[in-house]
This record gives sequence, C-alpha cells and structure tokens, in this order.
Amino acid sequence: MTVSITHSHHLRVDGLSVSYPDRRVFTDLGFAVAPGQRLGLIGENGAGKSTLLRLIAGEFERADAAASPGSNAETSGRIVRPRRTSLLAQELPFAPQERVGEVLEAALAEVRAIERELDAAATALASDAAEPSDAGDPAAARYSAALDAAEGAEVWSAEARRDELLEGLGVGDLGLDRRIVELSGGQRSRFALAALLLSAPDALLLDEPSNHLDDAAAAFLEDRLRAWRGPVVFASHDRAFLDRAATGLLDLDPGRAGALAHSASSHAASTASRDDALAASGGTVFGGGFSEFLDVKAKERVRWRRQYDDEQSELKQLRSDVGGAARRVAHGRAATDNDKFIRHFKGENVDQAVSRRVRNAELRLATLEREQVAKPPSPLVFAGIPSGSHALEESSGLLLQLSDVAVDGRLAIESLQVAPLTRLLVTGANGAGKSTLLNVLAGAQRVDDGLVHRRKGLRVQLLEQDVRFADLATSPRRLYERVLGERRAQQVPLGGLGLIAPRDESRPIGALSVGQQRRLALALVIARPPHVFLLDEPTNHLSLALATDLEEALGTYPGAVVIASHDRWLRRRWSGDELELAAGSRAPVAALR
Repeated sequence: MTVSITHSHHLRVDGLSVSYPDRRVFTDLGFAVAPGQRLGLIGENGAGKSTLLRLIAGEFERADAAASPGSNAETSGRIVRPRRTSLLAQELPFAPQERVGEVLEAALAEVRAIERELDAAATALASDAAEPSDAGDPAAARYSAALDAAEGAEVWSAEARRDELLEGLGVGDLGLDRRIVELSGGQRSRFALAALLLSAPDALLLDEPSNHLDDAAAAFLEDRLRAWRGPVVFASHDRAFLDRAATGLLDLDPGRAGALAHSASSHAASTASRDDALAASGGTVFGGGFSEFLDVKAKERVRWRRQYDDEQSELKQLRSDVGGAARRVAHGRAATDNDKFIRHFKGENVDQAVSRRVRNAELRLATLEREQVAKPPSPLVFAGIPSGSHALEESSGLLLQLSDVAVDGRLAIESLQVAPLTRLLVTGANGAGKSTLLNVLAGAQRVDDGLVHRRKGLRVQLLEQDVRFADLATSPRRLYERVLGERRAQQVPLGGLGLIAPRDESRPIGALSVGQQRRLALALVIARPPHVFLLDEPTNHLSLALATDLEEALGTYPGAVVIASHDRWLRRRWSGDELELAAGSRAPVAALR
C-alpha cells in the first residue's frame, strides 16, 4: 500500500483493500474529502471504520495488531493525506500519572515548533536585509513559508484556544495539574478531544467523538467541526451528531456496489459545487443527513431483496428448462395435435426454432449466474433478554436504598430507592457522578459517608463504559462458556442472543472491534439476567439498530433497570423516571421526575 503525505489540503483514498486470514474488511474502497467537507463513516460494528481511520492516519502496525493479533493484514491501494493529519482514537494513549497540562502542552508541540521556526525565519530575514545577497531571497521564501504554517496552525491564539476548548467541552474547571488517573472516562476522552483540536491539524480523523459528550459539549464540537477549514472524517453511531455535523456519509456495511449512487449524487449536486463534492467507490455514499439516509437505505434493501428473490426464482426455472425437454423450453407445455400437424409439414423449421430457444435460455442462464446480485447479508438482530431469575421470591419492597451517600469529590446524594421494576435514567453533565453512582449501586465503589442497603440474595450486574478483557487471545465462545458455565451456555447459546455474528464467535477477542467487545460484555450480563441491571452509556459503540433493539428490550425487562446516558435519542424516548445529577452539589430526591 502506498501512502503519500502532501501539502495538499485534500484527503483521498484510492483502491484501498484490506483483508485478514479469516475475513475481508473492504475491497477497492475509494473516496475523496475536500477542505471544509465532513465525511461520516457509518456501519455495523466490525465493518472497518476504526481500521480505516487508523490506516489513513498511518498507524498501520497498530491497526493490524488491534484487528488481528499475531497476523498481518493484507493491504493494497493508495492514501493521500495532508501532512498534518491527526487521529482521535477510541483507545486513549495517556499514561495514568500524566498531568492534564502536560497532555495539552504535548498537543502544542508542533505548534510550538512552527512558532520557533517563524522566529528563526524572521531573524534570518532581518539579517538578510542588513546584508543583501545576489543569490535570490531564500530568507524571504523561508519566512513566507513559516508565516503560512503559523497562520494555518493558529500559533498566536494557542493559549486562548486551549481555554476556550476546555470550557466548551466542559472540563475547564478541573485544573491543569490533575493527573489522568484522577479523571473519569468521559473527562479523559474530552481532554483528548481538546488536545487534538488544540493541535490544529490540517485534517481531522475522529473515532466516536461524541461518545462521552453531554448536550452542551456535543453542540460545541458540532460548531467546531462545521467551522473546520480542512477535511474531516469521523466514525459515529450518534444519529443526532451525524445529522448535525456530517456533509456526507460513507456506509461501510456490505451492500451492492453503487446501490445508493443515484440518491447520493443527486443530493450532493444540490448541496455542493463540483469542486467540493464528495466522491467515492467501494462503499455506499450519500450526500444527505443520517435520518434521510436510513430511509433511503431501508428502501434500497427492500429493492435488493426483491431483485435477489426474483433472480433466484428465474434461475430455478431456467435450470429446470435447460435440463428438460426442448419442447418444454420452447413453450412450457406438452405438444398438441396442432403442434404435431405443424411439425409434420414444417418439422425442420420448428426444430430450428426450438433449438434457438434452448440456446437463448442457456445464454440467459449463463449470464444470470455470472451477474446475479449477491444475497443481502442478514443483519444482527438482538434476540432480547432470555428467561432467567430476574425477580426475587418476594417481589415487593426495595432492592437497593441509598441514604446520605457521599463519595468525596465525586458524588453526593441524599436518597435513592430501587424497587423490583424501577426504570431510572440518570443524566447530568460529565463529572456529575453518574458512573460513580452506578458503581456504588453495583457494590464496586465504597462510599465515604452514608448507608447503602441491599436486599439479601440480590444480584446486580453493571455494563461498564470501558470494557476490558484480561485474556484477548481467547474467543468469545470460550469466555462465554467459562463465565456462565457449560450448562447455562448450552441453555442460552451465545449465537442465539443476536449480539455476536457466528463468524466472530471463534475469533480472538483482541481481534474484535471496540463495539464488538462491548456487545460481548452485554451478552455476558444478559445471559444470566440480574435482579438489578445497571448500564453506563449502553448505546456507545452500538449500531443504531442494535441500540434501538436494546432500548426496547430494557423497557420490558422483568427486573430493575438503571441507565446513565448522554444519548439524546435515548433520552427523548425515555418514559421512566429520571434523576439529574448536578456536579458539585447534592442531588435531592426532588431531582427524580
């Protein structure tokens, strides 16, 4: 594979193919993103969104290791990107003991280098002016180039931009001396995003950038991206964010080549000039918003299925005809007396006609077998929550109760009660203590003050934001059997949950995408449903279809459900109780609504 780093402000991928020994990620993928364009990557978990972003960023070895430990990907194609192209990955590279100020200053390293080069170029230009040379004016050229670079990197506003970014992303009051280990997962993600934007690269690559953002921070990021001068490529499952931030979409799910080309090109033509239009091949491109895309894609899938069924029916008939008698190929019925009479007088002509029809049928069969559309892939469909011991023998009374609970610097709540069929959505800004509250309810976080009462025999399970598996070499199927036990694993097969595709059950866990690993963690919880099901940002990393299925399943869950989420779509649809936590203050019972 060829990678070209240029001074062009365009980003282009041509003929990119990536495969591993056990699967092909994509074939002959191509697209171009012009300055000011924002391409949203969408598709099922494992479709290759993160791998594509890492390949564009140049992290080949890291992408290969993440996708298939112990084996190398076969890649071909060409990638052209601006010289300063930066990636925000889902896995953050910070060391636990690093301080926030150090992380942000490291993000400014290239900006500081550009600033030093500008100072040096200015000094050289002044010296050249004092001692004129006949060898042209290299000092002036150097200064001009340094000035252009400084303007592009916004050198003179670095500190002001830093403070504005931290404030806009909701972490301005945490202090630059805080260590990374002291921050929540959402806070770390927002500092990483602030550091990336602060470095002012020529092109932005973002992997699920809105996962840990509250409403205000998401709106701030959307505004920033809309004003970004260079090309932006981002992967997201956040429908609201895609609708507001993307100027075009690239769907990496398997599909017919060019299936939506007409819709994409016609829409793009009405919204962009020829120079600015997105171009692509090897994937499905759409120039509209995400909601509109979903409608078009659903209709296309119906057309695809109908065409596949029609072609398979025709193939069956043609094979039967070609393999049968020539007379049946000719007109599909037994010869009549009139046919026999005609054959008696015009036998040779009729034989020629029949022969011609047979040859035509054979030609049509060969053509259709060669050009038939592929069978539409069956999407994963969440099968719901299996039967199990969700409720205690006594269905009345409280399961969990918090009284005057405090975790210093992270949570303060006067009272919270969880009944057998509680449906509670916990909201609030990042740092308000949502994850801490779930960990207290799960028994994973000790409290500094107050009382936590649990009913005897209570089973509580937490689906965490950041999934970590200790053994990345084992397969999902082996881990599933190990955690649940052989008997329960047979009663509730992993494949029957609709969360892990059959082809992925035997692959190493380390070879799965972040979203696939999160779905595995979800499977391990719901395979033996708990009395109290706690979910921290459950729709993060899940495809829209699976997120919707999960939400509907939780609505009828025969146990208690407590969810912490920023997901705007989930919150708009929520019909249960809601608890809003305020950062830095006690959350009274009145916050429940």
